[in-house]
Amino acid sequence: QVQLVESGGGLVQAGDSLRLSCTASGPSFHTYTMGWFRQAPGKKREFVAGIMSIDGSTYYADSVKGRFAISRDNAKNTLYLQMNSLKPDDTAVYVCATRFGFTAHPTSDTAYGYWGQGTQVTVSS
Repeated sequence: QVQLVESGGGLVQAGDSLRLSCTASGPSFHTYTMGWFRQAPGKKREFVAGIMSIDGSTYYADSVKGRFAISRDNAKNTLYLQMNSLKPDDTAVYVCATRFGFTAHPTSDTAYGYWGQGTQVTVSS
């Protein structure tokens, strides 16, 4: 069983930055594939970024590529999402997710078995 707790959301203006954190409980964090997803009101949940356990490879949605950066600190059991140049379209609840080990589909929400409660990010224009 893994529990995930996100933090770092808030209300910012367009162009600002935020860093989200997701702390995981459970053993062997370094073996977890981790991802960030988001869901805006009235929209489906969408993939934002992912990081593999094996080699640290990262994946990004086209909409955030070049602005967001996912990283992990295995010593702290923590996943991060650095969000720069935020836009109003980035407004959503951001949720971290994890699975044990490798997945061939890190951008698919069906690949993840554990989810956090989410943290709200609101970007005003």
